[in-house]
Amino acid sequence: MKNFALIGVAGYIAPRHLKAIKDTGNDLIAALDKFDSVGVMDSYFPNADFFVEFERFDRHIEKIKRQQDIQLDYVSICTPNYLHDSHIRMALRRGADAICEKPLVLNPWNVDALQAIEAESGNKINTILQLRLHPSIIALKNKVDSEVKKEKYDVDLTYITSRGNWYDVSWKGDQSKSGGIATNIGIHFYDMLSWVFGEVQENIVHLREKDKAAGYLEFEKARVRWFLSIDENSLPKEINEKGQRTYRSITVNGEEIEFSGGFTELHTDSYKEILKGNGFGLIDAKPSIQIVHDIRNKELVKLGEKHFLL
Repeated sequence: MKNFALIGVAGYIAPRHLKAIKDTGNDLIAALDKFDSVGVMDSYFPNADFFVEFERFDRHIEKIKRQQDIQLDYVSICTPNYLHDSHIRMALRRGADAICEKPLVLNPWNVDALQAIEAESGNKINTILQLRLHPSIIALKNKVDSEVKKEKYDVDLTYITSRGNWYDVSWKGDQSKSGGIATNIGIHFYDMLSWVFGEVQENIVHLREKDKAAGYLEFEKARVRWFLSIDENSLPKEINEKGQRTYRSITVNGEEIEFSGGFTELHTDSYKEILKGNGFGLIDAKPSIQIVHDIRNKELVKLGEKHFLL
């Protein structure tokens, strides 16, 4: 049984980490969040110590190490994106491995800095790239790897996930904290695309607004037109009429890749691999971090291949 701490336990994604820690037979000994709406802990680890101040949390970790010889093995990080690298460094200083939600960091040079710290500490930085564990995506990668094609695959990616007014007020609506829409809701798709289709050869941005973005990515083995939105007005009419607020589609050469299901256990699967020493690390995370950094900073282009919703 390994000892875990969790930072950001009041957040949206934290319950998946709580479940993964429990399902893998481990223990949560401490949790931290500046918000105290954390009753969800009762369903998983009611006896875990909880703190709303980092200083008291940090002192507690030090205290139980020295007075009770309780060593922290992992720190799970579910905090806002701009705080990830700081909390990762805290985990390594405590002699623990880090398990951090995506995006691991906001900028590619942050990855380089963490690589040096990881090497010094001897501990491992892991990130959650759960689409790499999805059966449909694994099948797609196996197909791409096994086929010998002269022409590149033709891919359309559409992801629309409606968000209310709260989104813009929260840290997620602040690009300096979230990295913007492509980073906050698109990072796992860009990771998946680079994992399946190889290195990026071209990155063109056609649209970049607070609530939507679109562009064209060319990989070694694919030409990808992508569109992301949190605006419910972007939803296809038939989806809107059903009362659904999310639409997710990936087509490869006109064929839909069905991956809408099978997400519920992917965090647990990620933890199982991490505990076996097979977690995704800094090198795995860097390509998608570079992609979203470039999307944030490139000049908009009017010409070129565009997504059909533009």
